[in-house]
Amino acid sequence: MSAEGLVSRRPQEGEREFEAALRPTTLAEFAGQPHVRELLSIAIEAAKQRGEAMDHVLLCGPPGLGKTTLAGIIAHELGVGMDQTAGPILQKKLDLSGILSSIRERQIFFVDEIHRLLPEIEEILYGALEDFRLDILIGTGPGARTHSLPLPRFTVVGATTRQGLLSAPLLGRFGIVLRLEPYDEQTLSSIVERSARLLGVEITHDAAQEIARRGRGTPRIANRLLRRVRDYAQVRAGGRIDSGVAQAALDLLKVDRYGLDAVDQKIMLTVMVKYGGGPVGLSTIAASIDEQPDTIEEVYEPYLMQLGFLDRTPRGRIATERAFEYFDVPRHARLAGNSQHPLF
Repeated sequence: MSAEGLVSRRPQEGEREFEAALRPTTLAEFAGQPHVRELLSIAIEAAKQRGEAMDHVLLCGPPGLGKTTLAGIIAHELGVGMDQTAGPILQKKLDLSGILSSIRERQIFFVDEIHRLLPEIEEILYGALEDFRLDILIGTGPGARTHSLPLPRFTVVGATTRQGLLSAPLLGRFGIVLRLEPYDEQTLSSIVERSARLLGVEITHDAAQEIARRGRGTPRIANRLLRRVRDYAQVRAGGRIDSGVAQAALDLLKVDRYGLDAVDQKIMLTVMVKYGGGPVGLSTIAASIDEQPDTIEEVYEPYLMQLGFLDRTPRGRIATERAFEYFDVPRHARLAGNSQHPLF
């Protein structure tokens, strides 16, 4: 049982069902993000009172903070249906045209990873977002003509982990732009306790806090840890999770007190040991640990920087003094290319 890839890997089918079962369906059930919840509650209520489609919403923030959950909550609170897709899935204009042509009045259309839309797909979305029309090109060559199909007023909810990659024209068409922040330990602990109740698992408050402490401020990760701890408790502790059981299970998973898993540790030890603390380029780190550069930059680095272990500079990534102290690595220590460290 290992936590390798715990943070970055996408949910498998069983885990998607697991996560869906734990998702809140109303704003009242949604823990944390008070500013986001308040702004959404006002916008939702205003749209309901006017009987209109809600303004388009862009949800920004790291993976696992609840962007997909909030899209579902918006649809539920408005009492409308929701269709969803993801930026990488839409490869042809017809893919988006087919979805938009069947859109219904006031419906929610959720687009995950919206920053990864192809430019030609994005252009179709412009007219749909602003003028509620779908421009379809009929024919080819000199005889080609554009036909505009009117669309009912609906709401696009976009989700992105990289707001800076959105083009200015697309970003400007969202009336509500909200950023989700990592959760504090107390809120995350309450989420773990709620999830345990829904799963029928007996857990103490101290155990929930221990899981939350190592959950990286992210409900998705905390719930995955809860699932692994539940397995451990079922096999070795009669199914009950107390603080000792939680600590033993999390230690077995090699998730440390900050929630760092094996990949986090590989990144930091690569920078500190192989490259003497840096600076070292992102692509070099990625090649050294056999991980995708985008995954390191989007998923792992923000948390390592939040902890004060890693800095980004124009010359590359640099490990901080705090990182050297925490990982107990002598300053400027270098190992040969064939390192015997267990994490390499």
